[in-house]
Amino acid sequence: MTGELQLGFIPLVDAAPLIVAQAKGFFAAQGLTVALSREGSWATVRDKVAAGALDGAHMLSPMVFAASLGIGSETKAMIAPLALNRGGAAVTLSTRLAGEQPPGVQLARLARRRQEEGASPLTLAVVYPFSIHNYLLRTWLVRLGLDPDRDVRLTVAPPSRTADLLAEGVIEGFCAGAPWNAVAEAAGVGRTVVHVEEVLPDAPDKVFGVTEYWAAANPQVLAGLIRALDAAGRWCEAMENRAALADLLARPEHVGAPVPAIVQSLDEMAFGGAGLGRPRPEHALWILDQMARWGQAEAADPARAAARIYRPDLYDQAVGNR
Repeated sequence: MTGELQLGFIPLVDAAPLIVAQAKGFFAAQGLTVALSREGSWATVRDKVAAGALDGAHMLSPMVFAASLGIGSETKAMIAPLALNRGGAAVTLSTRLAGEQPPGVQLARLARRRQEEGASPLTLAVVYPFSIHNYLLRTWLVRLGLDPDRDVRLTVAPPSRTADLLAEGVIEGFCAGAPWNAVAEAAGVGRTVVHVEEVLPDAPDKVFGVTEYWAAANPQVLAGLIRALDAAGRWCEAMENRAALADLLARPEHVGAPVPAIVQSLDEMAFGGAGLGRPRPEHALWILDQMARWGQAEAADPARAAARIYRPDLYDQAVGNR
């Protein structure tokens, strides 16, 4: 493949490897010319990758499985040859609900009261049905003694809209990735009550996703992308680069959030080193288990589906033993 590659991302801190790979020359070092496209929603990212309008993208790890299984959209076989990060997802409640009670107590009480009175349930937002954020919020609600499908109303909102929707009173809480939890806190409209590692330790988050067809047609280009993004992730992880990284991500064409919120968010996630970039088969099986647990989909052969979609072999071929 020749010409300019089109790669998509959502304005989140965990898009950092793509943003850094372009800005710091990691793509260029692999002989790649890349244009980044800032997208407004995860569904748009999914559809553009599926249609070929994007060659690849920053994607939610469960979204790659949902697209490949034809859940929530037409079936389009996708693969994840690189993990971009772990950590950063969190639940934020409105200040009306967070209060001085232990996290979630006021939420649980109000949810039950509304159910008893026959009133409309509380509305909480996740960024996409097939996401770590959905699974984190649901698991946490269960621990509070609530049924996520009966005691509250779950809706979907773009990550960058969550803090605004909380401020407007449209939702009473949300689960999203950084920096939007920190943005809500800085605005005084929300309080972050639980982080992903407290409920789902070591849960996979974002991946670099491409279609299976594109990967087969462009093996050398894909290998170059994996090497560039892996190197960018290691650059992001280095503490001496954190101030420059926060400034870069804060630009309006990237995440477009205040530097302090981004700095706070960077402490909550990992990008590279210690084999983080290598897609892990156990993560793939965990995702499929979550999808089955919440009635979204059940793969006939989870091990086979995991091996087809999560591709550590492509990572190993591109990066080697680093």
